Amino acid sequence: MAAEILATAGVAVTVFERMPSLGRKLLMAGRGGLNITHSETLQKFNARYGAAAGWLAPLVEAFSPDTVREWCEGLGQPSFIGTSGRVFPKAMKASPLLRAWLKRLEGLNVRFVTRAQWSGWDEAGQLRFADGSVFAADATVLALGGASWPRLGSDGGWTALLPDVAIASLRPANCGFRVAWSAHFSERFAGQPLKRISISCAGQTIPGELMITVEGVEGGAVYAISAQARELIERHGVAECSLDLRPDMDAATLAGRLAGGGRESLSNVLRKRAGLSPVAVGLVQEARHAGLDLPVATLIKSMPLRLIGTSGLGRAISTAGGIERAELDENLMLRRHPGVFAAGEMLDWEAPTGGYLLQACLATGRAAGKGVLAWLG
Repeated sequence: MAAEILATAGVAVTVFERMPSLGRKLLMAGRGGLNITHSETLQKFNARYGAAAGWLAPLVEAFSPDTVREWCEGLGQPSFIGTSGRVFPKAMKASPLLRAWLKRLEGLNVRFVTRAQWSGWDEAGQLRFADGSVFAADATVLALGGASWPRLGSDGGWTALLPDVAIASLRPANCGFRVAWSAHFSERFAGQPLKRISISCAGQTIPGELMITVEGVEGGAVYAISAQARELIERHGVAECSLDLRPDMDAATLAGRLAGGGRESLSNVLRKRAGLSPVAVGLVQEARHAGLDLPVATLIKSMPLRLIGTSGLGRAISTAGGIERAELDENLMLRRHPGVFAAGEMLDWEAPTGGYLLQACLATGRAAGKGVLAWLG
Protein backbone atom coordinates (compact mmCIF):
# COMPACT_ATOMS: atom_id res chain seq x y z
CA MET A 1 0.00 0.00 0.00
CA ALA A 2 2.88 2.35 0.78
CA ALA A 3 4.43 1.49 -2.59
CA GLU A 4 1.17 2.32 -4.37
CA ILE A 5 0.90 5.72 -2.67
CA LEU A 6 4.51 6.57 -3.49
CA ALA A 7 4.60 5.27 -7.05
CA THR A 8 1.32 7.03 -7.90
CA ALA A 9 3.01 10.27 -6.81
CA GLY A 10 5.89 9.60 -9.22
CA VAL A 11 8.45 8.32 -6.70
CA ALA A 12 10.76 5.49 -7.79
CA VAL A 13 9.95 2.54 -5.50
CA THR A 14 11.75 -0.75 -4.87
CA VAL A 15 10.01 -3.39 -2.75
CA PHE A 16 12.36 -5.85 -1.07
CA GLU A 17 10.62 -9.11 -0.16
CA ARG A 18 12.23 -11.72 2.07
CA MET A 19 10.36 -14.68 0.57
CA PRO A 20 10.65 -16.11 -2.99
CA SER A 21 7.19 -14.74 -3.87
CA LEU A 22 5.01 -11.82 -2.82
CA GLY A 23 2.00 -11.65 -0.54
CA ARG A 24 2.22 -15.06 1.12
CA LYS A 25 0.52 -13.95 4.31
CA LEU A 26 -2.25 -12.25 2.32
CA LEU A 27 -2.79 -15.51 0.44
CA MET A 28 -2.95 -17.41 3.74
CA ALA A 29 -5.48 -14.89 5.08
CA GLY A 30 -7.67 -15.57 2.05
CA ARG A 31 -7.49 -19.35 2.28
CA GLY A 32 -10.99 -19.58 3.74
CA GLY A 33 -12.27 -16.34 2.22
CA LEU A 34 -10.44 -13.00 2.28
CA ASN A 35 -12.16 -10.98 5.01
CA ILE A 36 -10.73 -7.63 3.98
CA THR A 37 -12.77 -5.25 6.17
CA HIS A 38 -16.08 -4.91 8.04
CA SER A 39 -19.28 -2.99 7.34
CA GLU A 40 -20.16 -1.81 10.86
CA THR A 41 -20.19 1.88 11.79
CA LEU A 42 -16.82 3.59 12.13
CA GLN A 43 -17.48 4.22 15.83
CA LYS A 44 -17.87 0.50 16.51
CA PHE A 45 -15.11 -0.34 14.05
CA ASN A 46 -12.53 1.90 15.69
CA ALA A 47 -13.39 0.57 19.15
CA ARG A 48 -12.15 -2.86 18.05
CA TYR A 49 -8.57 -1.59 18.33
CA GLY A 50 -8.82 -1.18 22.09
CA ALA A 51 -5.94 0.78 23.59
CA ALA A 52 -4.62 1.70 20.13
CA ALA A 53 -7.95 3.14 18.92
CA GLY A 54 -6.95 6.71 19.75
CA TRP A 55 -4.13 6.84 17.23
CA LEU A 56 -5.35 4.24 14.74
CA ALA A 57 -8.83 5.74 14.27
CA PRO A 58 -7.70 8.78 12.21
CA LEU A 59 -5.64 6.51 9.94
CA VAL A 60 -8.55 4.11 9.45
CA GLU A 61 -10.93 6.98 8.77
CA ALA A 62 -8.51 8.36 6.17
CA PHE A 63 -8.67 4.99 4.37
CA SER A 64 -12.05 3.79 5.56
CA PRO A 65 -13.79 0.45 5.04
CA ASP A 66 -15.87 2.05 2.28
CA THR A 67 -12.67 3.29 0.63
CA VAL A 68 -11.17 -0.20 0.86
CA ARG A 69 -14.21 -1.54 -1.00
CA GLU A 70 -13.79 1.13 -3.67
CA TRP A 71 -10.09 0.26 -3.90
CA CYS A 72 -10.94 -3.43 -4.41
CA GLU A 73 -13.47 -2.44 -7.09
CA GLY A 74 -10.76 -0.44 -8.83
CA LEU A 75 -8.66 -3.61 -9.00
CA GLY A 76 -11.53 -5.43 -10.68
CA GLN A 77 -12.47 -7.22 -7.47
CA PRO A 78 -15.95 -6.13 -6.33
CA SER A 79 -16.87 -7.04 -2.76
CA PHE A 80 -19.96 -8.06 -0.83
CA ILE A 81 -21.12 -7.90 2.78
CA GLY A 82 -21.65 -11.29 4.42
CA THR A 83 -24.38 -12.12 6.91
CA SER A 84 -22.07 -11.26 9.82
CA GLY A 85 -21.26 -7.83 8.39
CA ARG A 86 -17.82 -8.93 7.23
CA VAL A 87 -16.68 -7.81 3.78
CA PHE A 88 -15.21 -10.22 1.21
CA PRO A 89 -14.19 -9.94 -2.45
CA LYS A 90 -16.81 -11.71 -4.58
CA ALA A 91 -14.06 -14.04 -5.76
CA MET A 92 -13.50 -14.85 -2.04
CA LYS A 93 -9.86 -15.76 -2.60
CA ALA A 94 -6.90 -13.41 -2.17
CA SER A 95 -5.06 -14.51 -5.31
CA PRO A 96 -7.11 -12.55 -7.91
CA LEU A 97 -6.81 -9.37 -5.82
CA LEU A 98 -3.07 -9.88 -5.31
CA ARG A 99 -2.46 -10.51 -9.03
CA ALA A 100 -4.38 -7.39 -10.01
CA TRP A 101 -2.58 -5.33 -7.37
CA LEU A 102 0.89 -6.45 -8.45
CA LYS A 103 -0.02 -5.74 -12.08
CA ARG A 104 -1.05 -2.21 -11.09
CA LEU A 105 2.21 -1.67 -9.20
CA GLU A 106 4.26 -3.00 -12.10
CA GLY A 107 2.40 -0.54 -14.31
CA LEU A 108 3.58 2.20 -11.94
CA ASN A 109 7.17 0.98 -12.43
CA VAL A 110 7.50 -0.45 -8.92
CA ARG A 111 10.51 -2.76 -8.83
CA PHE A 112 10.33 -6.02 -6.86
CA VAL A 113 13.33 -7.85 -5.42
CA THR A 114 12.55 -11.22 -3.82
CA ARG A 115 14.69 -13.38 -1.52
CA ALA A 116 15.97 -10.13 0.00
CA GLN A 117 16.24 -10.34 3.78
CA TRP A 118 16.94 -6.98 5.40
CA SER A 119 19.74 -7.10 7.96
CA GLY A 120 20.07 -3.47 9.04
CA TRP A 121 22.20 -0.59 7.75
CA ASP A 122 25.86 -0.31 6.82
CA GLU A 123 28.26 2.41 7.98
CA ALA A 124 27.14 4.68 5.15
CA GLY A 125 23.46 4.35 6.13
CA GLN A 126 22.58 2.10 3.20
CA LEU A 127 20.10 -0.76 3.59
CA ARG A 128 21.99 -4.01 4.03
CA PHE A 129 20.73 -7.46 3.07
CA ALA A 130 21.65 -10.97 4.17
CA ASP A 131 23.31 -11.78 0.82
CA GLY A 132 25.77 -8.92 1.33
CA SER A 133 24.11 -6.49 -1.08
CA VAL A 134 23.32 -2.90 -0.14
CA PHE A 135 20.84 -0.29 -1.36
CA ALA A 136 20.81 3.49 -0.92
CA ALA A 137 17.29 4.81 -0.26
CA ASP A 138 16.10 8.37 0.25
CA ALA A 139 13.41 7.01 2.56
CA THR A 140 12.48 3.54 3.81
CA VAL A 141 9.21 1.95 4.87
CA LEU A 142 9.62 -1.09 7.11
CA ALA A 143 6.65 -3.46 6.84
CA LEU A 144 8.18 -6.60 8.32
CA GLY A 145 5.09 -8.03 10.03
CA GLY A 146 4.66 -9.51 13.45
CA ALA A 147 5.80 -13.02 14.36
CA SER A 148 2.80 -15.25 13.69
CA TRP A 149 2.98 -17.92 10.97
CA PRO A 150 6.77 -17.42 10.69
CA ARG A 151 7.05 -19.87 7.79
CA LEU A 152 5.35 -17.20 5.66
CA GLY A 153 8.24 -14.81 6.22
CA SER A 154 7.53 -12.63 9.26
CA ASP A 155 9.28 -14.16 12.27
CA GLY A 156 9.86 -11.05 14.39
CA GLY A 157 13.64 -11.19 13.88
CA TRP A 158 13.60 -7.51 12.96
CA THR A 159 13.32 -6.56 16.65
CA ALA A 160 17.07 -7.26 17.05
CA LEU A 161 17.84 -4.81 14.24
CA LEU A 162 16.27 -1.86 16.11
CA PRO A 163 18.00 -2.02 19.52
CA ASP A 164 17.47 1.68 20.19
CA VAL A 165 13.71 1.54 19.58
CA ALA A 166 11.20 0.68 22.34
CA ILE A 167 9.34 -2.46 21.24
CA ALA A 168 6.54 -4.10 23.23
CA SER A 169 7.19 -7.84 23.30
CA LEU A 170 5.61 -9.77 20.42
CA ARG A 171 2.86 -12.07 21.70
CA PRO A 172 0.24 -14.26 20.04
CA ALA A 173 -3.13 -12.66 19.28
CA ASN A 174 -6.26 -14.30 17.89
CA CYS A 175 -4.73 -17.54 19.05
CA GLY A 176 -5.63 -20.89 20.52
CA PHE A 177 -5.09 -21.80 24.17
CA ARG A 178 -3.87 -24.81 26.09
CA VAL A 179 -6.25 -26.75 28.33
CA ALA A 180 -5.26 -29.72 30.51
CA TRP A 181 -7.60 -32.24 28.89
CA SER A 182 -7.56 -35.83 30.07
CA ALA A 183 -5.89 -38.22 27.63
CA HIS A 184 -9.25 -39.89 26.97
CA PHE A 185 -11.04 -36.64 26.09
CA SER A 186 -8.16 -35.35 23.97
CA GLU A 187 -7.80 -38.55 21.97
CA ARG A 188 -11.53 -38.89 21.35
CA PHE A 189 -12.56 -35.33 20.56
CA ALA A 190 -9.53 -33.47 19.16
CA GLY A 191 -10.49 -31.97 15.82
CA GLN A 192 -14.21 -31.76 16.60
CA PRO A 193 -16.10 -28.45 16.66
CA LEU A 194 -18.33 -27.11 19.41
CA LYS A 195 -21.03 -25.21 17.54
CA ARG A 196 -23.61 -22.67 18.70
CA ILE A 197 -21.99 -22.07 22.08
CA SER A 198 -20.85 -18.94 23.90
CA ILE A 199 -17.65 -18.34 25.85
CA SER A 200 -17.26 -15.92 28.76
CA CYS A 201 -13.99 -14.45 29.99
CA ALA A 202 -13.19 -11.35 32.05
CA GLY A 203 -16.79 -10.13 31.92
CA GLN A 204 -17.11 -10.54 28.16
CA THR A 205 -19.40 -13.12 26.54
CA ILE A 206 -18.92 -14.09 22.89
CA PRO A 207 -21.25 -16.36 20.89
CA GLY A 208 -19.82 -18.56 18.17
CA GLU A 209 -17.98 -21.82 17.86
CA LEU A 210 -14.65 -23.30 18.79
CA MET A 211 -12.56 -26.33 17.94
CA ILE A 212 -11.21 -28.88 20.40
CA THR A 213 -7.51 -29.50 19.78
CA VAL A 214 -5.11 -32.06 21.21
CA GLU A 215 -3.72 -29.46 23.57
CA GLY A 216 -6.69 -27.14 24.09
CA VAL A 217 -9.09 -24.97 22.07
CA GLU A 218 -9.02 -22.65 19.08
CA GLY A 219 -11.54 -21.00 16.76
CA GLY A 220 -13.51 -17.80 16.30
CA ALA A 221 -15.12 -17.57 19.74
CA VAL A 222 -11.77 -18.18 21.45
CA TYR A 223 -9.95 -15.68 19.24
CA ALA A 224 -12.45 -13.00 20.26
CA ILE A 225 -11.46 -13.28 23.93
CA SER A 226 -7.78 -14.01 23.29
CA ALA A 227 -6.49 -10.57 24.37
CA GLN A 228 -8.26 -10.72 27.73
CA ALA A 229 -7.34 -14.38 28.30
CA ARG A 230 -3.70 -13.77 27.40
CA GLU A 231 -3.46 -10.87 29.86
CA LEU A 232 -5.02 -12.98 32.65
CA ILE A 233 -2.53 -15.77 32.00
CA GLU A 234 0.38 -13.32 32.03
CA ARG A 235 -0.79 -11.89 35.37
CA HIS A 236 -2.13 -14.98 37.16
CA GLY A 237 -0.86 -17.98 35.21
CA VAL A 238 -4.38 -19.02 34.22
CA ALA A 239 -7.55 -17.60 32.65
CA GLU A 240 -10.75 -18.92 34.21
CA CYS A 241 -13.41 -18.89 31.48
CA SER A 242 -16.72 -20.67 31.05
CA LEU A 243 -18.77 -22.13 28.21
CA ASP A 244 -22.52 -22.07 27.75
CA LEU A 245 -23.24 -25.20 25.74
CA ARG A 246 -26.90 -24.20 25.18
CA PRO A 247 -27.02 -20.40 25.05
CA ASP A 248 -30.39 -20.62 23.31
CA MET A 249 -32.06 -22.17 26.38
CA ASP A 250 -32.45 -20.70 29.87
CA ALA A 251 -31.31 -22.66 32.92
CA ALA A 252 -34.82 -23.34 34.26
CA THR A 253 -36.05 -24.81 30.98
CA LEU A 254 -32.92 -26.91 30.69
CA ALA A 255 -33.24 -28.20 34.27
CA GLY A 256 -36.86 -29.14 33.57
CA ARG A 257 -35.86 -31.11 30.50
CA LEU A 258 -33.18 -32.98 32.41
CA ALA A 259 -35.40 -33.90 35.36
CA GLY A 260 -36.54 -37.51 35.76
CA GLY A 261 -34.00 -39.22 33.57
CA GLY A 262 -34.93 -42.58 35.05
CA ARG A 263 -32.57 -45.38 34.11
CA GLU A 264 -31.19 -43.65 31.05
CA SER A 265 -27.44 -43.16 30.94
CA LEU A 266 -26.12 -39.65 31.41
CA SER A 267 -24.93 -39.66 27.79
CA ASN A 268 -28.42 -40.42 26.51
CA VAL A 269 -30.02 -37.82 28.78
CA LEU A 270 -27.60 -35.17 27.58
CA ARG A 271 -28.02 -36.13 23.95
CA LYS A 272 -31.81 -36.57 23.88
CA ARG A 273 -33.09 -34.12 26.47
CA ALA A 274 -30.43 -31.38 26.39
CA GLY A 275 -29.71 -31.72 22.67
CA LEU A 276 -25.93 -31.80 23.18
CA SER A 277 -23.50 -32.97 20.51
CA PRO A 278 -21.13 -35.86 21.36
CA VAL A 279 -18.24 -33.46 22.05
CA ALA A 280 -20.43 -31.34 24.37
CA VAL A 281 -21.50 -34.52 26.17
CA GLY A 282 -17.82 -35.37 26.47
CA LEU A 283 -17.14 -32.00 28.09
CA VAL A 284 -19.82 -32.57 30.73
CA GLN A 285 -18.43 -36.00 31.49
CA GLU A 286 -14.89 -34.63 31.57
CA ALA A 287 -15.96 -32.07 34.21
CA ARG A 288 -17.72 -34.70 36.32
CA HIS A 289 -14.75 -37.05 36.16
CA ALA A 290 -12.57 -34.12 37.30
CA GLY A 291 -14.67 -33.94 40.47
CA LEU A 292 -16.95 -30.99 39.68
CA ASP A 293 -19.95 -31.86 41.83
CA LEU A 294 -22.45 -29.47 40.25
CA PRO A 295 -25.94 -30.04 38.80
CA VAL A 296 -25.74 -31.12 35.18
CA ALA A 297 -27.83 -28.12 34.05
CA THR A 298 -25.34 -25.82 35.78
CA LEU A 299 -22.43 -27.48 34.01
CA ILE A 300 -24.15 -27.12 30.64
CA LYS A 301 -24.87 -23.42 31.19
CA SER A 302 -21.54 -22.59 32.84
CA MET A 303 -18.91 -25.17 31.93
CA PRO A 304 -15.57 -24.15 33.51
CA LEU A 305 -12.82 -23.74 30.92
CA ARG A 306 -9.39 -23.24 32.44
CA LEU A 307 -6.91 -21.79 29.95
CA ILE A 308 -3.33 -22.37 31.10
CA GLY A 309 -1.33 -20.91 28.22
CA THR A 310 -1.42 -19.77 24.61
CA SER A 311 -0.77 -22.14 21.73
CA GLY A 312 2.19 -20.00 20.70
CA LEU A 313 3.04 -17.63 17.87
CA GLY A 314 3.53 -20.32 15.24
CA ARG A 315 -0.22 -20.83 14.74
CA ALA A 316 -1.56 -17.48 15.98
CA ILE A 317 -3.50 -15.50 13.39
CA SER A 318 -1.85 -12.23 14.37
CA THR A 319 0.58 -10.60 16.77
CA ALA A 320 0.20 -8.24 19.70
CA GLY A 321 3.04 -5.90 20.62
CA GLY A 322 5.51 -4.14 18.34
CA ILE A 323 7.04 -0.70 17.99
CA GLU A 324 5.55 1.53 20.66
CA ARG A 325 3.53 4.48 19.41
CA ALA A 326 5.71 7.00 21.24
CA GLU A 327 8.63 5.95 18.99
CA LEU A 328 6.81 7.25 15.91
CA ASP A 329 5.87 10.73 14.82
CA GLU A 330 2.46 11.65 13.38
CA ASN A 331 3.56 10.31 9.96
CA LEU A 332 4.71 6.93 11.36
CA MET A 333 8.39 7.89 11.04
CA LEU A 334 10.76 6.48 13.64
CA ARG A 335 11.94 9.40 15.77
CA ARG A 336 15.40 7.85 16.21
CA HIS A 337 15.76 7.04 12.51
CA PRO A 338 14.82 10.01 10.31
CA GLY A 339 13.51 8.91 6.94
CA VAL A 340 12.57 5.43 8.20
CA PHE A 341 8.85 4.65 8.56
CA ALA A 342 7.00 1.61 9.88
CA ALA A 343 3.58 0.12 9.17
CA GLY A 344 1.35 -2.88 9.69
CA GLU A 345 1.84 -5.49 12.39
CA MET A 346 5.27 -4.08 13.27
CA LEU A 347 3.38 -1.46 15.26
CA ASP A 348 1.97 -2.01 18.75
CA TRP A 349 -1.73 -2.71 18.15
CA GLU A 350 -4.01 -5.71 17.94
CA ALA A 351 -7.56 -6.39 16.84
CA PRO A 352 -9.98 -9.29 16.62
CA THR A 353 -10.63 -11.13 13.39
CA GLY A 354 -13.42 -9.75 11.25
CA GLY A 355 -11.59 -7.56 8.72
CA TYR A 356 -9.98 -5.27 11.30
CA LEU A 357 -6.47 -6.70 10.86
CA LEU A 358 -6.20 -6.16 7.11
CA GLN A 359 -7.97 -2.79 7.36
CA ALA A 360 -5.37 -1.44 9.80
CA CYS A 361 -2.48 -2.89 7.78
CA LEU A 362 -3.76 -1.17 4.64
CA ALA A 363 -4.47 2.09 6.49
CA THR A 364 -1.05 2.25 8.19
CA GLY A 365 0.69 1.37 4.93
CA ARG A 366 -1.10 4.24 3.25
CA ALA A 367 -0.22 6.57 6.13
CA ALA A 368 3.45 5.58 5.95
CA GLY A 369 3.45 6.23 2.20
CA LYS A 370 1.93 9.67 2.77
CA GLY A 371 4.52 10.24 5.49
CA VAL A 372 7.35 9.48 3.06
CA LEU A 373 5.92 11.99 0.57
CA ALA A 374 5.88 14.64 3.28
CA TRP A 375 9.46 13.76 4.27
CA LEU A 376 10.69 13.94 0.67
CA GLY A 377 8.86 17.21 0.16
